[in-house]
Amino acid sequence: MKHTAAIAIISLSTVGSLAQAQEPSMTTGLADVIHPGLLDFAPLGGRPPRISAVGTIASDDGQVWTVPADTQFQTAPKATDLYNECNGVKPAGMADIDLSVVPMIDAGGHEEFTAYIFADNYFELYVNGRLLAVDPVPFVPFNSNVIRFKADRPVTLAVKMVDWEENLGLGSEANARSPFHAGDGGFVAHIQDAAGKTVLLSDDNWRAQTFYTAPLKDVSCLKVEGALRDSAACDTSDVADGGGFSAAHWPIPPAWMTAEFDDGAWPRATTFTNETVGVANKPAYTNFAEVFDTPGADAEFIWSSNLILDNVVLLRRTTD
Repeated sequence: MKHTAAIAIISLSTVGSLAQAQEPSMTTGLADVIHPGLLDFAPLGGRPPRISAVGTIASDDGQVWTVPADTQFQTAPKATDLYNECNGVKPAGMADIDLSVVPMIDAGGHEEFTAYIFADNYFELYVNGRLLAVDPVPFVPFNSNVIRFKADRPVTLAVKMVDWEENLGLGSEANARSPFHAGDGGFVAHIQDAAGKTVLLSDDNWRAQTFYTAPLKDVSCLKVEGALRDSAACDTSDVADGGGFSAAHWPIPPAWMTAEFDDGAWPRATTFTNETVGVANKPAYTNFAEVFDTPGADAEFIWSSNLILDNVVLLRRTTD
């Protein structure tokens, strides 16, 4: 199906900004499943599992896209659990965590750091261009992780975030209200040095860019201006049948995770409250409030500008 509505590409006044403008590739409908589920886990209490399936879909311009994302889940080392129901790791808080058993990963340096991460849903963490670890749970149940590494400053952290989906290619999942509910994402991190001093927090000093936006009920709602990919005008309400909706895809730059990559044109990350993300009932977060909501060093949830529709988001930040 070809799209009759056009994506708005707004003219820019500078050559530098114009070079950053990139029209998305558009797809329509459900993707073909290529993997039925990356993680086999049956929740307790009879709750139906959410399947971390993977699919592919062809766009109008002939490209083939992996949805929700092309990840390294099957081959990369998994991050150490803070809290992970799948592995039976359910501590009551930091007092139950022995950091000495967490592997120290060599990221090409000498100074020791510890990163505490809660991601909705899936993350891949790079430091100075090196992939250190990936989320052991692609979708749900919600989990949290701790990663220790050695690196030299300045340290560039790059995170690939994926808000997983059940309706592959449509950026949506089933819930009690609708079989086509557009879920939300979110990332929070607190990085400390060997003495426990805060080095970096997730906040609006990070850069954030989206590379997959869905579901789009009307593709004309999406505005692209320079490096800004704005879906604020797009409808996010639940529907009974979203099988004919569309999605926007952009190719990920191959060197995006390196320290040398220029992210200066990317928008700053948008921050969201705990209430907006909805973590009050998630012990993977609340049991570790002392690191995620540290008084005087409160890590904020970050994402691109659209927490609901932007499903693959790259985040970057370099230490001072």
